Amino acid sequence: MPIHSVAVILVHLALAGIGVWLVIIDARTHRLPNRIVLPTLAALVLLVLVDGLATGETDRMLRALLGGLALGVFYAVMHLISHQGMGGGDVKLAAVIGLVLAWHGWQTLVLGAAAAFLLGALYAIALMLLRRADRRTHIAFGPWMILGAALAIGLT
Repeated sequence: MPIHSVAVILVHLALAGIGVWLVIIDARTHRLPNRIVLPTLAALVLLVLVDGLATGETDRMLRALLGGLALGVFYAVMHLISHQGMGGGDVKLAAVIGLVLAWHGWQTLVLGAAAAFLLGALYAIALMLLRRADRRTHIAFGPWMILGAALAIGLT
């Protein structure tokens, strides 16, 4: 197996571990700590730059960087529109997820972003049907962002 493939697998395994860690934290505290999300984002930007320059796949590198920026901006707009909805941690995590998903392709980015909202909505509906939540109940969205991203990567 080429060294590049091994490196890609190792990075994805590390991201899976960080994802599980963030799911647990966000589900318990409704927080996505900067001390985890920001270093992850910085490391991914560096890895994408190194990967793009080392392999010559600058199109993939630019797509990843644009995807991270695009999803981060999309979530930032939602955060500004509704301070009670998306939190700042969701915005930063969106940049991380957008970077990773777009590295795989635009279709993966769109699928992962849409899956997060679909899964989060289905969870909220289930809670309301079970009378465990109402329209004012705060639901951690980070877990759904991470699960949506994982599903999109697995499906594409």
